[in-house]
Amino acid sequence: MDATVTVIDPVAALAELAPIGADPVRGGWSRHLLDDADRDMRAWFVRTAGSLGLTVETDANANQWATWAPEGATGPAVATGSHLDSVPGGGPLDGPLGVVSALAAVSRLIAEGHAPARPLMVANFAEEEGARFGVPCLGSQLLAGDIGTERVRRLTDAAGTGYPEVMMAAGYDPTTIGRDAARVAEMALYLELHVEQGCQLAPLGHPVGLATSILAHGRWRLTLTGRGDHAGATELVSRHDPMLVAGEAIRSARGHALGSAPETRSRATVGKLHVVPGGSNAIASEVRLWLDARAEHDADVRDLVARIVSDVEAAGLAEGCTVTVEEESFSTRVAFDQDLTDRVAAALAPGLGDVPRIPTGAGHDAGVLAAHLPTAMIFVRNPDGVSHSPLEGAAEPDIRTGVDALTDALRALTSERGT
Repeated sequence: MDATVTVIDPVAALAELAPIGADPVRGGWSRHLLDDADRDMRAWFVRTAGSLGLTVETDANANQWATWAPEGATGPAVATGSHLDSVPGGGPLDGPLGVVSALAAVSRLIAEGHAPARPLMVANFAEEEGARFGVPCLGSQLLAGDIGTERVRRLTDAAGTGYPEVMMAAGYDPTTIGRDAARVAEMALYLELHVEQGCQLAPLGHPVGLATSILAHGRWRLTLTGRGDHAGATELVSRHDPMLVAGEAIRSARGHALGSAPETRSRATVGKLHVVPGGSNAIASEVRLWLDARAEHDADVRDLVARIVSDVEAAGLAEGCTVTVEEESFSTRVAFDQDLTDRVAAALAPGLGDVPRIPTGAGHDAGVLAAHLPTAMIFVRNPDGVSHSPLEGAAEPDIRTGVDALTDALRALTSERGT
C-alpha cells in the first residue's frame, strides 16, 4: 500500500468542480474551449493529477495528458479519460465524470500498490462538445488527423473570434495543430467512462453498461436569407420571411425522423437559431439554424438530411428566400472493439453480474479514436436518461460503482504486458 497517496473520492471531486462555470442565465454549466471556466477546469486537472505524482503535459491541440509510468511499465499505454468542457447550460457529469473517475481509479491503483506492466494515461480532450467552434470532438479529431487544419484555423466562435486568436491568447501556437502520430502510437487502447445518455440501464436494473456502437451523426448549418422589413408596415403577401422557412426546417426535422423506419433509429433536431436582426417588431433578414441528424448507418443519416433539406428548399422558394447548406461535421457509425469490450467485461467484479451491452446515440472522443486503435466505453446509469441539461444525473452509489468498474478494468489491462 502507498499511504502517501490520497485516494480521490469521485463524489467529492465532482462537488469541488461544481462552482466552475455555473451558468446563472441558462442554469447548469457552461464551460467552453479555453474560456475562463474551461481554464479553471484544466487547472484542476493539472493540480489533481500532479498530487498523484503523474506527469502532466498539454499537446499542440490543447488536449491534456496525465501519465503514470512507474519503473517497469513499458510499451504502449493504456489510455482513459474523457473531457471537461460542456454544452451551453449543460449537466454536471458530461464529461467530467469520465475524467474524475479516471483520476480516482488511478489513485486507487497507486494506493493499493499496483505495479503496472505498461503506462497508464489519463486524457482531458479539448472541445469535445464543439460548443465554442461548432465542431464536436475537435481535440481528438485534430490528434487523429481526421479534420483539416486549415479548416480549423478558419473557425470562429459566436462572438466572431477566430480559433487562432483564442489559441494564441491561451499560449498555444495555432500553426502546430494537427495529426499527432507519435501520441496516437503511445496508446495501445482507449477506455472511456461516461454517464449514460438515454435510459437503457435503469429498466435493466444495472448500474453500469458497456457500449457496443455509436450512431452515425452529423451537424449542418442552414442559412436562410430573406428581406428584412417592418413587422407592422409590411403586408403579409409582400414578405420574404426566413423565419417561416426556419419553422418548416424544425417541423420537417421532426416529421422525417419520426417517419423513418424504426430500425434506422433516426433522430433530427434543430437546437440552435441565430436571427438577424432579432427585433420583436422586425421581419428577419436572415436566419441561421443548426441541424443535428443521427441514425444507425451513414446512408440513413444522408437520406434523412436530404429529405429535410428538400423541404426547406421548397419552403424557401415559396417564400422568396434563398437557402444555403453547409456540413459542419460528420461522424460515421462506430462499432467498438469487441475483443477489448470482452476483456473489460471479464475484468469486472463478479458482483456486477452480466453487464449489459448497449448502443448509444451520442458521440464521444472514444468514437473518434476507434478508427485508429481499440476503444471501449463504460456507461454509468442515468436514472431518467436526461443529458446535456442541468437535470442530468447519476446516483452517488452508481458513480462509485462506475469507478469500481473502471479501476478493475484498468488494473487488468495494465497488467497485460505491452509490445
